[in-house]
Amino acid sequence: MIRIDQIWLATEPLDMRAGPDKALARVVQVFGSARPHCAYLFANKRANRMKVLIHDGLGIWLCARRLNRGKFHWAESWRPAQLCLTDEQLHALVQGLPWHTMGEAGVINLL
Repeated sequence: MIRIDQIWLATEPLDMRAGPDKALARVVQVFGSARPHCAYLFANKRANRMKVLIHDGLGIWLCARRLNRGKFHWAESWRPAQLCLTDEQLHALVQGLPWHTMGEAGVINLL
C-alpha cells in the first residue's frame, strides 16, 4: 500500500507527544527534507517507543510502535545524527532485535 524506498533512522530522541507537524519539522531539521517514498524513524529517550513518519509522495503518515517489555536496539548517540537502514534491519528493529548486526538477506555479520 505504501512504497518505501529508503529507511532513515535518527539517533537523537523525539518527544512521543509529537504529532504529524512536529514530527515533520524534526525530519526536516535532522534530514534536511522529507523525500517521497522515504520512512524516518525516531525513538523516545527510553527507546521503548518509536514513531515513523512516511512521505508517500502525496502526504505523510505517522505511525507509532511500543514495546511492552524491553527496548528497541537504537543507534548510539555517538553515531551520525542519521543512518540508512535496510529492510532486514528495519524488520529486526521493530521486533526489538539487534538490527545493527544484520546485513543483507538477514546475514549476521557482527557479534
